[in-house]
Amino acid sequence: MTPFVHLHVHTQYSLLDGAARIDELVARAKALGQDALAITDHGVMYGVIDFYKACKREGIKPILGMEAYVAPRSMRDREGAQDREYAHLVLLAKNDAGYRNLMQLASEAFLHGFYYKPRIDYDLLEAHAEGLVCLSACLAGDIPQALLSGRYDDAKRLGERLHRMFGDDFYIELQDHGLPEQRRILPGLRALARELGVKTVATNDVHYVGREDAEAQDVLLCIQTQRFVDEPNRMRMEADEFFLKSGDEMAAALPDDPDALAATREIADKCSVEIAFGVRRLPRYTAPDGLANETYLRRLCAEGMHKKLGGGDEAAWERLNYELGVIVRMGFVDYYLIVWDFIHFAKTHGIAVGPGRGSGAGSLAAYCMDITDVDPLKYGLLFERFLNPERVSMPDFDVDFCYERRQEVIDYVARKYGEGHVAQIITFGTMAARAVLRDVGRVLRVPYADVDRLAKLVPAALNMTLSQALHLSPELRALHENDPVMQKVIDLSLRLEGLPRHSSTHAGGVVISGVPLTDVVPLQLNDVVVTTQFPMGTLEELGLLKMDFLGLRTLTVIRDALSYIEQGGKPAPDLDTQAFDDPAVYEMIARGDTDGVFQLESAGMRQFLRQLRPSCFEDLIAGISLYRPGPMEQIPRYVRGKHDPSSVVYEHPLLEPILRTTYGCMVYQEQVMEIVRALAGYSYGRSDLVRRAMAKKKHDVMARERESFVHGADGVEGAVRRGVPEDVANRIFDEMMDFASYAFNKSHAAGYAVLAYRTAYLKRHYPVEFMTALINSYMGTSDKVAEYVYSAQRQGIRTLPPDVNRSRARFSVEDGAIRFGLAAVRGVGSAVMEEMVACRERDGAFRSFFDFCERTAGLNKRMLESLICAGCFDSMGAGRAQLLAVYEQALDGAAAARRVREAGQLSLFDLGGGQDMLQGAAMRLPDVPEMRQPLLLAREREATGMYLSGHPLDSYRAALDALSVTVADLQEADGMTGVADNASVQVGGLLTACRQKPTKSGSGLMGYAVLEGVTGSCEAVLFPRTLQQYGELFLDDTPVLVSGRLNIREDRANSLLIERMQPLGDALVRTLYLRLPALTDEQMRRAVTFLQAHPGKSPVVLVDAGKRLQRQAPPSLHFDATDDALREAEELFGRENVKYQ
Repeated sequence: MTPFVHLHVHTQYSLLDGAARIDELVARAKALGQDALAITDHGVMYGVIDFYKACKREGIKPILGMEAYVAPRSMRDREGAQDREYAHLVLLAKNDAGYRNLMQLASEAFLHGFYYKPRIDYDLLEAHAEGLVCLSACLAGDIPQALLSGRYDDAKRLGERLHRMFGDDFYIELQDHGLPEQRRILPGLRALARELGVKTVATNDVHYVGREDAEAQDVLLCIQTQRFVDEPNRMRMEADEFFLKSGDEMAAALPDDPDALAATREIADKCSVEIAFGVRRLPRYTAPDGLANETYLRRLCAEGMHKKLGGGDEAAWERLNYELGVIVRMGFVDYYLIVWDFIHFAKTHGIAVGPGRGSGAGSLAAYCMDITDVDPLKYGLLFERFLNPERVSMPDFDVDFCYERRQEVIDYVARKYGEGHVAQIITFGTMAARAVLRDVGRVLRVPYADVDRLAKLVPAALNMTLSQALHLSPELRALHENDPVMQKVIDLSLRLEGLPRHSSTHAGGVVISGVPLTDVVPLQLNDVVVTTQFPMGTLEELGLLKMDFLGLRTLTVIRDALSYIEQGGKPAPDLDTQAFDDPAVYEMIARGDTDGVFQLESAGMRQFLRQLRPSCFEDLIAGISLYRPGPMEQIPRYVRGKHDPSSVVYEHPLLEPILRTTYGCMVYQEQVMEIVRALAGYSYGRSDLVRRAMAKKKHDVMARERESFVHGADGVEGAVRRGVPEDVANRIFDEMMDFASYAFNKSHAAGYAVLAYRTAYLKRHYPVEFMTALINSYMGTSDKVAEYVYSAQRQGIRTLPPDVNRSRARFSVEDGAIRFGLAAVRGVGSAVMEEMVACRERDGAFRSFFDFCERTAGLNKRMLESLICAGCFDSMGAGRAQLLAVYEQALDGAAAARRVREAGQLSLFDLGGGQDMLQGAAMRLPDVPEMRQPLLLAREREATGMYLSGHPLDSYRAALDALSVTVADLQEADGMTGVADNASVQVGGLLTACRQKPTKSGSGLMGYAVLEGVTGSCEAVLFPRTLQQYGELFLDDTPVLVSGRLNIREDRANSLLIERMQPLGDALVRTLYLRLPALTDEQMRRAVTFLQAHPGKSPVVLVDAGKRLQRQAPPSLHFDATDDALREAEELFGRENVKYQ
């Protein structure tokens, strides 16, 4: 085997270009007997740490590098096409200094050289050449490009410059993938190397692992470039030679260059970088007044103990001193002070801070320092769940801030610790199972409907892979086995699934370092945000302090609601000190009246809350923990235990104090920790290790721990010795094992529950202020604004229309009602409306439409048209049709008047008799009739996203209220909660945007429309036979009752396949009549079981066929009259015994 080391290798982190997974590359190199391997992704270092670790695991020397993009001129030049061209250059780190220079170059390329690509230039390279090996690169390198275009002298000049920079660490790169261009310049490259006195080095431009992966990589390129595979003139690799070859294959490719092959070994021997993991690089906090940091920490905690716990009892002080001892011993004093400092900054600068989320809420020290707002003693939260003295790991506080002001806190931290010491964190979007099928199908030109059907065969479960889906779905498996086209789509998708597709900024992650970040991690720009090039997990391994600074809309809503309360002359409640014990709040939650309430507003959650009927804060914590996939199966048992305490059974009396608050159910991770402590004598630290092992299903560890739990071990007494029967102990251990993988962190749930209670409290006691704040938080998202405006109306809150003399830019509270905000009018924008409000407050109310036009700066015709259609001028007495007839002339006249005024002359309204002229102008409004109501409402909705002065469905409310599903439910269904995919539904609404298109076969017409409800809208589709049957109803603005099936889509809006239609006016509330042989107990049970399986709003009458008696069923047994349910009733009771009329 010819000795060889690959030095030009692209992994999956050459995004949508490299199809070589790091683990597979390293395994292939090892199988080929190659003991070193390089990574040289395009312009980035995303994968170097993963690559380094993978190589070390396999006993292969990692060579860390990058294929840099080099700007044609200065990296700071960005002038059109001339600076869009860039060259490639391979750089490898020889030593630790070279690795630091490589990170500096990768960072500078993004931060100061980005123009389509992250670019360096030769001046920057010269400044950071120490410790680097430089290869002249592939055909896209400057030297190969010069030779290709016959500019040997230019190639020589650049070669001389690089030789001066790098000396014997500069190599001329030779490649031969069978491309004519490569073979044309190989003699020139060899000649140039001889003339310069530098060595050549053989490389293969690796983009995939094996030759068989060439097609998958070609598809990946098409996904990147948005081209089809069969397009003739697209970007492609023109051969299938770009794989990780053996030394013999490389020798065969470059038979005349044995020295170039040997040079790979020479370079590998030169390169040796050691990365230090686990070295803490926390910044140092400086305490005031020369105090030691530990002393300052203890002072802050003591002050908090007196302030928040009234001085604290002996148990509280014992817990606090224990925590402080662990914090000091584990070296996290600075960490606590850093977190306290930026939270203190936020709170003292009016920036709303959350009550704490994650395991940090289990720390009493954090509670005393005002880092968190949840008393861990009161709610049984455990410190070791956050900071385990028996497991050295970085603690992790996740902190929520007002989403409008989060950046101010990040900026403060950057100022305090230095701009180069703080950055946000990168994250990668990957090609998930359904998405990769759609991507591959698209570039192969497979019809969308076929790909959509294929993708939907992948179960909609979290982290579902294609391999799992093939195992779980017989239909998917059959397509893979029997359909050649689908087999190709699936096979290619399996090769590409999981590859990173793009980089973005982590929602909350911020890294803070005690040393310049570029000494440890390369940086980049995502939009205007500086982020790391390594993801969160890697940063933690490198010892960097990672925190989540999360922007939370709910905090902004709470802040604004409190402000509106104060503006209205009422004292704002002190939410920070309130008890969580208001019965009125729990009554509202138990009704499911939770629109806008944090974590409690989904349709499924509201249904759960009605069953649970929470009456205390512990119920809220449990409800938030239970309503998730996995623990949902505990819900019936929990609800039964709450409402029937006699149903609660404990496997052993020692479990009662631990599980009492959750009615005998295991709900929290902390309960697992408490159980192993109470029953077997574990320490808190070891109990957390057991919890972690259970959650990760580490079976070898669990086998050992079962023995320790049941019979004891070193430092563990064991359950049997504590009087627990062996079979009971094993059953309890089994239950913990089953439960631990989906158990919720109670500390996290408690923090969520605080926000849920606070928002519910505001909604219950200050509904107008709360809903105004909630609506304003969604400005710019008209569907959500409309949803919450209608929600406010359902609560009995008046909503006042937009008015140029009463409205502000945002929604506002006015006389116990919500006034529509002008900036919510589509196409208007907040800046112009803010300026308009300032003008009105400065110079007085607008006297007329024409006065408004003249005095409002920045107004254009589209804005003015939208304001008219929204009804913003209705209070001035003119009709909307009149204003629409003259608004263009009015705006032109206003512009002319402003020009006159700016030229130093008086406006019309400054002249004597201006009021008369104003009235004259008003009188000159054309005498045109007002728009008909349907058109007026349609234009109004177009301008605001909702109907304000009425609704086309107002006269059908009784029929709509009788239905169990709304159009909004169809719009929001996601396949996980709410209406299921392919569910049979009956819904009422208004048909709009009706259109017809021929089928692909040309055999008929398909119908397409939008079905609009009182809230929400959903696409609707009719097949030709249905369209032909109901064609007379398929008209714009027709109110209809439709039956059909919901089609839930990932990549576009949901749609409803309509099967039947009727006029909504014919669909007033109908009743289900069930005729039974007799109203015996057995027959009643049968009917009740059926009705309970289909709860809805249609009344039910049970008919005794023998006695000819009728009995009205109670509201709890009202029926959801879907097609499927009616068919089931007919099958169960006989078609002749079921009437729905």
